[in-house]
Amino acid sequence: MTTRGAPAPELYHPDIYWEERARRFAAEGDGLAAVCSYGMPGFYNRAIHLTQRLALAPWLRVVPGMRVLDVGCGVGRWSRLLGARGADVTGVDLSPTMIREARRRTEAAGLAARCHFLVQDSSQLDAGEQFDLVLGVTVLQHILDPPALHAAVERIARHVKPSGQIVLLEAAPASFADHCDSTVFKARERAEYLQLFARCDLKLHAITGVDVAPFRTLLLPHLPRLRRPVAMAALAVATALSVPIDALLGRRGVARSWHAVFVLQRRSGGDPHAH
Repeated sequence: MTTRGAPAPELYHPDIYWEERARRFAAEGDGLAAVCSYGMPGFYNRAIHLTQRLALAPWLRVVPGMRVLDVGCGVGRWSRLLGARGADVTGVDLSPTMIREARRRTEAAGLAARCHFLVQDSSQLDAGEQFDLVLGVTVLQHILDPPALHAAVERIARHVKPSGQIVLLEAAPASFADHCDSTVFKARERAEYLQLFARCDLKLHAITGVDVAPFRTLLLPHLPRLRRPVAMAALAVATALSVPIDALLGRRGVARSWHAVFVLQRRSGGDPHAH
């Protein structure tokens, strides 16, 4: 692990990039270095995971037998959580190594009967059925090609039942902010996502916050210029300051949150196969 994470490649080929992430970190520890902030220290990624889990908690109250699609499932952290609560989960990910690791961890947890996994590109998503809940955590922010992004949201929309919900957690600041953007990541302005969802015949049911504390996002662009001991100390302080603020205020502070949770539904009478 480093205090700066793994550098973004000059050219982004999603299938190559995500397979490399998986091969380096998916089997290491809790696997969060492969699916949260690439290669960052464990304390930093555990803080991200905790913040995400608290933000998603109201929308992940499943009942036994509920059908869930976990898009960009990575090592299966959300699939296992929902499977343990009785849901029948299908997880999809672009990386074969991620999927193998998700299966391994699911079997180790005794949840293989509840969770099934497929290797698929989200822009070509085809799980063969519709679901009560479709979940995607930090997936769209890594789709930089506009046609592929639109295709992914359309495909997600096709997979939710008319009475179901789509829950997406993405980097989506309320106003334009590109200081953390890279060749593999884009923090789109929140309004851009809302316009995209509307074009895909989705309506917004709710929007909540995730991480209102600004310390980590302000620090990250400067980490590569700091010496390692200084960078580690600064990152530890920024994380320690952020966690209690985000835990207490994250969901309610949507206007100041860097990430957002979008809860979406199909428009009444909409045909998800009409596009």
